[in-house]
Amino acid sequence: MAVNRVPVLKRCRALGLEPSYLGYDKKSNRTSARAGKKVSEYGLQLREKQKAKFIYGVLEKPFRNYYEKADRMKGMTGENLMTLLESRLDNVVFRMGFARTRREARQIVDHKHVLVNGKCVNIPSYLIKAGDVIEIKESAKSMQRYKDILDVTAGRLVPEWIDADVENFKGTIKNLPTREMIDVPVDEMLIVELYSK
Repeated sequence: MAVNRVPVLKRCRALGLEPSYLGYDKKSNRTSARAGKKVSEYGLQLREKQKAKFIYGVLEKPFRNYYEKADRMKGMTGENLMTLLESRLDNVVFRMGFARTRREARQIVDHKHVLVNGKCVNIPSYLIKAGDVIEIKESAKSMQRYKDILDVTAGRLVPEWIDADVENFKGTIKNLPTREMIDVPVDEMLIVELYSK
């Protein structure tokens, strides 16, 4: 399995991203070597695509598949793409506050700690639907790891499209998010322009 092992703060700096979008509360004091240089139109489009891939932890081929799926759906391709990325199981676990970072959420799903509608799902890219109930497995709830996670994520806001019961490690998807509900600093129209060339 291919894994992105680039240091997070270094990548955030290169893409001009705040580490908080990934769940990290560290700050980088350095500035990017490319800051202030003029970027071509293609460069801007590529950066937006790389931002989206990096935030959601998706590699090129699956990202391309998401784009093609979003293109076949009704409505705006860019908004559909963001909704698809946001409704990945690892992202939903992160949004509910059951993981400190999206990478940790991916690991929690991989380790078979997550139940969707009572069934164990260990595929981070599993797409959730409205009405799905997501919870941490009973045997994992008592682990020290989850107590530590709750201490860190206690102040994090849960998006309005998720109804989360943090104490019982359980949550329900009220509906799929619209673009207005997604607080990710990505201009999806530039991604669509890049792929439609």
